[in-house]
Amino acid sequence: MLRRGLIVVGALAVVVAIALWVLTAPKTLPASELTAGYHPDLANGQAIFTAGNCSACHMTPGQDDRAQLAGGLKLKSPFGTFVTPNISSDKQFGIGGWTEAQFANAMKRGTGRHGEHLYPAFPYPAYSLMKTSDVRDLFAYLQTLPAIAKPTAPHALKFPYGLRPEVGFWKLLFFKPHEFAPDPKQSAAWNRGAYLSEGPAHCAECHTPRNALGGMETGQLYAGAPNLEAGGRFANNITPSKDGIGDWSEQDIADFLKSGTDKCFNEPTGMKDVIASTGKLSDADVTALATYIHALPPRAGNGKKKTC
Repeated sequence: MLRRGLIVVGALAVVVAIALWVLTAPKTLPASELTAGYHPDLANGQAIFTAGNCSACHMTPGQDDRAQLAGGLKLKSPFGTFVTPNISSDKQFGIGGWTEAQFANAMKRGTGRHGEHLYPAFPYPAYSLMKTSDVRDLFAYLQTLPAIAKPTAPHALKFPYGLRPEVGFWKLLFFKPHEFAPDPKQSAAWNRGAYLSEGPAHCAECHTPRNALGGMETGQLYAGAPNLEAGGRFANNITPSKDGIGDWSEQDIADFLKSGTDKCFNEPTGMKDVIASTGKLSDADVTALATYIHALPPRAGNGKKKTC
């Protein structure tokens, strides 16, 4: 009887282990997502590159050319220090040797070139909302930028956060990939702003607080992140609440995204790299972002609002 019970328990353990392996294994896009014969739109790829502010994380620290994407920026977090990779067109150290499918899987599924889980310091939960055509255009545009033969330093993560299989459990809890669906009840500008903000611009990734496991507290979207990085830097509440930007108009938001100077004539240092990109967006896209952000539901945030 005992032996039979042990066999049953063992069999259940194997079934559970297999189920967990399947549920947490790296995922890839179906082949049908990347049909042959696609002709990328490089101008759109550049627009997505700008909206995504790719340069802020991936440009080589200490230089001003935003097309030099050798990476190396160190992002300090409670889990250790992440180092942004080289995404230049270099075939050895960058993504010049990647296939389009490998790039799309990294962007939309958080799965690396060799089938490994990518750490969510790379904001693929937001990028998963992007249209596959935009991802393909972005990849084609990146291939036109300079190749920089510079290796990327390894991450310096605390144990056990450096174990990539654990990311599969994180994804199971917090990563629900799906493509953005427009809301027919909203205007074209609102929908465009929602797509940009939730997808390539990944605004919520910085402006939303996170729990102890690094998952976004979705009930507090855009309400500010008091501990954006180790060391005390924080992201402001950008909802229309009293401690957010409730006294800003759509035009105030648009002007800020274009100039980097807010309605109080401050020049927030934390948004400097973001404005370097949003300032280059088309007026229509800046207006769309302002329309969406201004319409966010008000939520009490981190209470660190600066007044005029």
